[in-house]
Amino acid sequence: MRRRLALPLAAAVLTLPAALLTAGQASAAAPADKAQVLSGWTQTSAASYNSWLAARNNQGAWSAYTFDWTTDYCSTSPDNPLGFPFKTACARHDFGYRNYKNAGTFDANKARLDSMLYEDLKRVCNGYSGASKTACDGTAWTYYHAVDIFGFSPAVDGHKSAA
Repeated sequence: MRRRLALPLAAAVLTLPAALLTAGQASAAAPADKAQVLSGWTQTSAASYNSWLAARNNQGAWSAYTFDWTTDYCSTSPDNPLGFPFKTACARHDFGYRNYKNAGTFDANKARLDSMLYEDLKRVCNGYSGASKTACDGTAWTYYHAVDIFGFSPAVDGHKSAA
């Protein structure tokens, strides 16, 4: 009886490395349209934001793309300054920065990513009126200029721009 179990077990153990190698190779190769998907999710439009947010809420469906979804939100700035909910806009900005850096195309996309953040923040501010909207718009402008100027600083994220 012991001998009958040993043969199938030995066969399984010997085929396991090949199966793992094949699975590893399949997961390592991202789909050919990864750059197009990334670009679509990092445009300045509300439609781009909504598509990214839907994907973020269903990351498992995009696992083959190996996107970096990590975020520190608004870094060292408040995520919800003066009560304005900027956290998700900052998460999308982080998504763009991290994934374009991983792709080696950050410098070519930084200005658009920073503009994307500003447009997302302005959409947040459009939900306010009067003095609150004025305060929100001013805060959004400040956040935009902070990433525009310091967004690639080694002190901020450990990466240097090639610019």
